Amino acid sequence: MSIPFYKYQGTGNDFVIIDQFDNQYLQPGDQETIARFCDRRFGIGADGLMLLMPSEKADFRMIYFNADGYEGSLCGNGSRCAVACMNRLKRVLGQTIFEASDGLHKAIIQSDRWIDLKMSDLNQIEEGKGFYVLDTGSPHYVTFVEDLSDLDIVQSGQVIRYSDRYRENGINVNFVEERDYGIEVNTYERGVENETLSCGTGVTAAALAHALKHQINDGPVAIKTKGGELSVRFHRNNHQFSEIWLCGPAEFVFSGSIQI
Repeated sequence: MSIPFYKYQGTGNDFVIIDQFDNQYLQPGDQETIARFCDRRFGIGADGLMLLMPSEKADFRMIYFNADGYEGSLCGNGSRCAVACMNRLKRVLGQTIFEASDGLHKAIIQSDRWIDLKMSDLNQIEEGKGFYVLDTGSPHYVTFVEDLSDLDIVQSGQVIRYSDRYRENGINVNFVEERDYGIEVNTYERGVENETLSCGTGVTAAALAHALKHQINDGPVAIKTKGGELSVRFHRNNHQFSEIWLCGPAEFVFSGSIQI
């Protein structure tokens, strides 16, 4: 069977996207196939894979899978790329509401290369000594550092991700350096089990932790990642955040088909 696909990237966070509106090529149980598609040596190569499906609640449903083939939680950059792909397919225009693992999300298509994604409100943040833990659709550990260049992100991320507390369910780990313009973020992602060039839910978590640390009531916060620049805007009321928007590029790379 030949499966058509689209390859997208958002600040270097890259994804395979499969349109399943007319044909159902893959199912959540196809872990081995999905992992092979994401493999950078034996497949297409990606940080994750998304299936675009019809939805009874919204314009479409997005099912996201990590590079290991297992179904994942919300992916911010992946969601923006999914919206860009739906726009390219002319299934949505201007703005859309779609269904993801954590509920419904609104997105605004500013151009064919820039998507604003509305995230869920956040009412709970754990503050520890030098770290924050929060769920922005996916669970994140945020810690602030003096100099990112001094860190081995993979090694440092694995220490936290595979600690006794997080070993079973995993957690994404974000290292944040504060800059004059905003923040710079490097992320170790569970499921990928490696550093990625960018993580949408991760930079969102980092921006909110930065706002809480400095008592910032309204965004935006400018963010630099190894894959490019993003922006997160929000409204803060003590430990509660609303009107959270992840804004940034989502770009078509290429399309093709793959045999299984």
